[in-house]
Amino acid sequence: MKAAGWIAAAAVGSGLVAVAIAGRSLAVEILSGMLAPLLAVIVSWITTERMYRRDPARLTTLMTGAFAVKMLFFGAYLAVMIKGVGLAVTPFAVSFTGYFVALYLTEALLMRRLFAK
Repeated sequence: MKAAGWIAAAAVGSGLVAVAIAGRSLAVEILSGMLAPLLAVIVSWITTERMYRRDPARLTTLMTGAFAVKMLFFGAYLAVMIKGVGLAVTPFAVSFTGYFVALYLTEALLMRRLFAK
């Protein structure tokens, strides 16, 4: 649970720095690009950590199901943000992609540490 707080703090902090650098006119795109990957990684990490501690044998099944749910979630999120909300595509896509890669890399490193114990 502690790691989830650090992940959230780092993402929000870096988002605010990105807005300060890029300008307030892109704040919605930058922070919206961060939101879905951040929520998905936090939920995924907390769920993975709890399942691993309770029943490691069920972790692969959980992660497979979570992958399918995340595919649907991200597809819907992107459609709503780009078509529904009408965000500027390029800054949103850059933010989304950057946070997606960075946050999932962070989760992978946390899993590596968890599984090594």
